[in-house]
Amino acid sequence: MATATLPAQTSHAFAEPAGENTGDLQLPPAFCVKSSETILRAIEQAYERDFSHIPVLDRQRRPLGYIDSDKVVDYMTKFKRVASQPYTLITPYTPLAELEEFLKHNIFAIVTDPSRKFVVALATPHDLETFVSRRGL
Repeated sequence: MATATLPAQTSHAFAEPAGENTGDLQLPPAFCVKSSETILRAIEQAYERDFSHIPVLDRQRRPLGYIDSDKVVDYMTKFKRVASQPYTLITPYTPLAELEEFLKHNIFAIVTDPSRKFVVALATPHDLETFVSRRGL
């Protein structure tokens, strides 16, 4: 994350005491998230409110830091690409039994086209359970 510190400025339009203060900016009410909030929820709320910087608060509502618009790559969970764990190709044509086995060891499956050029969907254990219950299997 970028630092929130700005360089000190000595000469600007507000150097003379004219009675203006921060309250005169008529800023919208603060939007903050608790440190226990999920990233997804924070992103949704920031998008709804058109905020680019979101303060993060502790249980006593004291500021801990902030979330900003840094690149996702800096925070994403990276896939482990090692020879001992080969990539499992899951496509729309993968049998459900194979998908079920894959989901026993993974929290979700990325469903791609057979040549792995684009992502078609994500499948979770919940998706499989819902499908089974709808089919009455």
